[in-house]
Amino acid sequence: MDHDVVRKAPLFSPLDDQAAETLIATMSPSRLERGDVLFHEGDQGDRLYVIGEGKIKLGRTSSDGRENLLAILGPGEMFGELSLFDPGPRTATATAVAETQLVSMGHEQLKEFLAQRPGVALTLLSALARRLRRTNDVLADLVFTDVPGRVAKALLDLAGRFGRQVDDGVLVPHDLTQEELAQLVGASRETVNKALADFASRGWLRLEARAVLLLDVERLTRRAR
Repeated sequence: MDHDVVRKAPLFSPLDDQAAETLIATMSPSRLERGDVLFHEGDQGDRLYVIGEGKIKLGRTSSDGRENLLAILGPGEMFGELSLFDPGPRTATATAVAETQLVSMGHEQLKEFLAQRPGVALTLLSALARRLRRTNDVLADLVFTDVPGRVAKALLDLAGRFGRQVDDGVLVPHDLTQEELAQLVGASRETVNKALADFASRGWLRLEARAVLLLDVERLTRRAR
């Protein structure tokens, strides 16, 4: 596992190299295959996780079985810290959408660490605040933005975190099925597919297997507003 990637997580940002390596050495590594569930909504939360490689989706399921994706997280991102500040059951199910490597630490160990380095607690709270802002933005989009606009915004967000520049544009290997992409946008698969087909016909993007090639980022950015 690439420790430089793991160190991008807010947990490590206030630490010097030696302190960061010492902390990583005490964390527990784990590996998931696509489709493996790390924990379920309602489970007791007692660990913080940092992704070193791969992707994790956080989702909630309604009483009638419908699923809504709250977030797609990738290398260098952290999750599970909410239950440290607000002990209780997990608020989402965490599932691997690609082969994934993680490191984790229990909350008791983390509390001892924070007692010695209180500055790290501020970075964790800042991370939670950013996540709350992002959730508020998503809720506003559901009310004020149409489905094609939400699709464009979701693709640009995925591109910003997972995309890489290639000759024709920006390749975004999101690893999501069409159904999962629709759940992330908060719309039906048919409506999302219609928006994607429209974008493709305009030459803004090209669809690939669990990936998308963005050909005209400027046009997509305009549509996302």
